[in-house]
Amino acid sequence: MHLFTVGVNHNTAPISIREHIAFQNEHLADALRDLTSRGSAFGVKEAAILSTCNRTELYCNTDNPQRALEWLASYHRLNPENIEPYAYTLPQQDAVKHTFRVASGLDSMVLGEPQILGQMKQAVKIADNAGTLGTLLHKLFQRTFAVAKEVRTNTDIGASSLSMAAASVRLAQRIYGKLEGLSVLFIGAGEMIELCAEHFTAQKPGKITIANRTLERGHELAYRIGGEAILLSEIPERLSEFDIVVTSTASQLPIVGLGMVERAIKARKHRPIFMVDLAVPRDIEPEAGELEDVYLYTVDDLAQVVQEGLGNRQEAAAEAEAIIDLRVQNFMQWLKTRDAVPTIRALREQAEQHRRSELDKAQRMLARGDDPAAVLEALSSALTNKLLHGPSHALNHAHGEDREQLESLLRQLYQIQD
Repeated sequence: MHLFTVGVNHNTAPISIREHIAFQNEHLADALRDLTSRGSAFGVKEAAILSTCNRTELYCNTDNPQRALEWLASYHRLNPENIEPYAYTLPQQDAVKHTFRVASGLDSMVLGEPQILGQMKQAVKIADNAGTLGTLLHKLFQRTFAVAKEVRTNTDIGASSLSMAAASVRLAQRIYGKLEGLSVLFIGAGEMIELCAEHFTAQKPGKITIANRTLERGHELAYRIGGEAILLSEIPERLSEFDIVVTSTASQLPIVGLGMVERAIKARKHRPIFMVDLAVPRDIEPEAGELEDVYLYTVDDLAQVVQEGLGNRQEAAAEAEAIIDLRVQNFMQWLKTRDAVPTIRALREQAEQHRRSELDKAQRMLARGDDPAAVLEALSSALTNKLLHGPSHALNHAHGEDREQLESLLRQLYQIQD
């Protein structure tokens, strides 16, 4: 078993790279089956994919992680050379530690943020349903979720954690001061938008609108926060109404283009618009941020804001790292025992062959009328000789230090007392 983690994240790649290799959940199962399909040229036996706004990572059981990276590039129709400068490949113990740290919120842009654990659980569920998890990854993620729970329970890693949603509110307050009476547009109706809507609603804005691909889902969220719902197709005509725009959808193409924002600014007579694009790939064309009176922020731009309160979590992070280091060692010990499984299986198969061979001889002897006591004696003696032939032969032909080591090992294996 060879465990690897291959991917990019917010520490190694800008959003302009991450958005080109992101996966939407509805496409993950097909992608995983493509990666692990029988006869696949990529040689990946097991796989799970975690894709969020901050990372795209492949967790693999493979002998060749470079081929997994090549698959990632080919799946997204990219040249591998475009990804490699930003990618990392973590083997075995490093991969285990990384997985534990990600699930515990230690590798997030927001140190200690809890959403990543739910995202990882969803990714594992998709991989499990797709049939791409085996013994190794099942055990890895089982341990990962237990470690994340232990970290949350025994440290204050989540205390004073400033979420992306809360950071968005703080940025808006830096632009406008109080948000009371302002008009807010949320594009999308997923988990991130729900979190943002809760934070902005607490600031008592004048109007809240949810724009979504389907009105039904938009109405559900709008009803809970006291807003209205519109379709995405209505945004061009209504964008000028809003002082604040927060977007996070699964669209592969921008929803808000440069021309749309230009027209909105003109209609607003250059009153500023504050825009937060939390989507990967991005929902708002980045050129819109170059316009006067437009304040556009992406997930990468929020990094500095979410670091506020970091000092309060440094001690908790150190405690979490200590827990993770211990659990990594435990997992690696289990992995080493799994490495011995083929040898144990072969040893048992050989012993079974000896048993069946001698049993067949004994049954033939009994069938021809031989004395049962003599048959049993012959059976037990033959089994003993066959099972001990290998160790005895090796010991008789060993010399010097090799003989001493082998003798000590055999005494340990067969529990022979002096």
